[in-house]
Amino acid sequence: MRAIVIGAGMFGASTALSLARRGVQVQIFDHAHPGKATMAGAGIVCPWATKIEEAEWYRMYAAGARFYDDLIASLVAAGETDLGYRKVGALVTSTDPAEFEAAGRRIAARVADAPEAGEVRLLTPAEAQAKFPVLRPDVGAWFIPGGARVDARLLSAAMVRAAVALGAEYRSDYLTLERRGDGVICRDGRGEVLAADEVIVASGAWAQQILGPLGVQHPVKPQKGQIVHLRLNGVATAHWPVLLPMTSHYMLAFDDSRVVVGATREDNSGFDYRVTAAGQAEVLAAGMAIAPGLRGAEIIETRIGFRPAGPTVKPIFGRVPGIAGLSVANGLGAGGISIGPFAGKLLADVLLGQPTELPAAAYAPGV
Repeated sequence: MRAIVIGAGMFGASTALSLARRGVQVQIFDHAHPGKATMAGAGIVCPWATKIEEAEWYRMYAAGARFYDDLIASLVAAGETDLGYRKVGALVTSTDPAEFEAAGRRIAARVADAPEAGEVRLLTPAEAQAKFPVLRPDVGAWFIPGGARVDARLLSAAMVRAAVALGAEYRSDYLTLERRGDGVICRDGRGEVLAADEVIVASGAWAQQILGPLGVQHPVKPQKGQIVHLRLNGVATAHWPVLLPMTSHYMLAFDDSRVVVGATREDNSGFDYRVTAAGQAEVLAAGMAIAPGLRGAEIIETRIGFRPAGPTVKPIFGRVPGIAGLSVANGLGAGGISIGPFAGKLLADVLLGQPTELPAAAYAPGV
């Protein structure tokens, strides 16, 4: 089989790697769009705390977290070391006592059959602040040892390199698709036709630009996220846990005294690649409300990413009905870092006609 993967974000990179590992001739094409979600993403793998109760989606979310252990081990075995991934644990907290208790019950029920989460502990406010020193001193936290942080741009690049080491090709280019008979042809930026048995569109928020000329109405739209990066000069933040305050915002730290606070969820914003006063104010206010110790931090950058948001929380992947040899890998929304690698493996299973760990038909385009 010869496959072309359009897009080298988390979903596309994982699909390409999963196909390359099984002997498929893979070509990966990516275009440096400003605001690619993977390039902006600093994310968290901790499905057990989410408030979303949709059962089918949660199974995918939890399976995505389980898959990380195998993924990271396989990348390390392949010689990859710059992965942007570390299990640092997660602190789940809230200033609302009722919500905090509900979070504890929800986490306890979910980790009962998720050994990868580790042994959950209830921390006193002092214990929670010892783990995350800028946290407000009056809130306790549930500590989940299996929680992890991810730098999506590093991890997706590592997956691409691993695929290339297995014989895949990678090019930076903008591809276009055209209908031919009951299938498609793919042209590169010079207009040359590229041979492929399977074309996988994993181009995130830009997918409709590629699929539209085929008459495909793909329901994924950009959701803008503004993510603020702060520096606490001289503070060792490398092993701080991720912080989930049970709002739409989150916090995590990296090795260079950096603390990341995210993120806005701006629908109907198109591809407005600007840092706005309202976005900056929202994220900073949310961060300092739960972690007032950040007030003296230096603002070093604000990243913008356009999440590929579908009409529901469920991802969209599989073969496009009525067009032979065309698949999509999209719709991960805010769950892309947790779900993307596992979903890429599932899509590879579908394309190769192999059994899937979870039923994949429910995620097919048009379902």
